[in-house]
Formats: sequence, C-alpha cells, structure tokens
Amino acid sequence: MFCGATGVVLGLLLLIFNRDSNLGPILGWVGMLFGFFLPYAYASYRRTKRFEKFEELFPEAIDTLARAVRAGHAFTTALEMIADEVSEPVAGEFRKLFEEQKFGLPVRDALLNLVDRMPLVDVKFFVTAVMLQRETGGNLAEILDNLSFVIRERFKIMRQVRVYTAQGRLTMMLLMGLSPLIVATMLVLNPGFIRPLFVDPFGHILLVLGITLQTIGYFVIRRIVRIQV
Repeated sequence: MFCGATGVVLGLLLLIFNRDSNLGPILGWVGMLFGFFLPYAYASYRRTKRFEKFEELFPEAIDTLARAVRAGHAFTTALEMIADEVSEPVAGEFRKLFEEQKFGLPVRDALLNLVDRMPLVDVKFFVTAVMLQRETGGNLAEILDNLSFVIRERFKIMRQVRVYTAQGRLTMMLLMGLSPLIVATMLVLNPGFIRPLFVDPFGHILLVLGITLQTIGYFVIRRIVRIQV
C-alpha cells in the first residue's frame, strides 16, 4: 500500500509540473513506476545489507558459542554471551533467541524463529546441527567448530566467484548506463535529431519498448553473474 501511494503521488507531481509539455503523460507514468518500486528497492537493499553483515559476523558468533560450551557453560548461557560480545545484527538476533527461551518458549521453537527472521543457509545449518545434537547427543563444541570452518571456506569461494564475475557486472553497468548517456548527449549536441523520440507517438512507443528491454536485460545479466555458493 505504501509503495502504491508513493507511486501515485510521484506520478501526479510529475504530471502536474509538466502538464504543458508533451512529455507530461510519459513522465507521469515513469514517476508512478519509479515511486512504486523505490520503497521496495530501498527495503530490499537494507535487508540484503543486514543479511550480509550477519553472515560476516556469524562465524565469530559460532566460535564464541563453541568456546563457551567447551568451557562448561550451558547452551542457553552461551547464547547470552554471544548477545553481549558480538556486534550487531548478530547480537540482536541472539538476544531475541535467548529471551524467547528464557521466557518459556522451547529452545527448538526459538531456533526455528531465528531461521524465520534470518532465512540464510548458514543459519539453517546451525539450527539443524544444534537441534540434532540436542536430540541425539554428541560433542556440540566440535560440531560448531566444523560448522564455523565450513562457513569461512564458503566465504572464500564466494570471494573468488565475485572476482571471476567482475567482468560481467561491469558489462551490466556499462550497458545500463550507455543508453541514457547517449540520449542525454544527443539532447545537448543535436536536440532536433532526438526530439521526435519524445514528441511523436511512435517515439513514445519506442521509448517505452527501449526501457522495457533495458530492464529485462538488466535482470537477465544480473541472474547470470549471481552464482549461488
């Protein structure tokens, strides 16, 4: 609902400010689409950054938990130690985990709630390992050490993949920026040549088609260069 309201407001503002221009309707629709997707894109960006920060600090949290268990602390006490010693956002999530089980929620349910809040592969591995150990027994400290090692090795592979796909990401940025740059340059150097694209109905169709194909190309290249590890 918020995205829809933002899109309508931005579209109407652009339409009102450009009501005397032939580009008014086009700018109104573009503003509506931009306003609709902007809040979602911002929220998605913030969510991704939070997940990345969590993944970066998660091995440290597992090491802290393993040391606490090896020193003789209870599992629930070790959760509180993570909340006190590790930085955010890991500290906040483990504090919620500790408080949920402290106020009577079964540890299994509290761990599953952690997965719901942080649907990451590493968190799922951690929760599965802890629940299996609590049901079948075993050396929890050794399990956590192995899990921490696996996560760090996965990060090494992810960095290598990022290096190998750098050319593809650069190509994506160049292709996305080249068309607007050419249009802006033509508007400055030879406005009469590019003006039919904005004033002629057929030019409007070509403009919408170009933006659509550009967007599709962005998502296709993005899908190619994003390799899951």
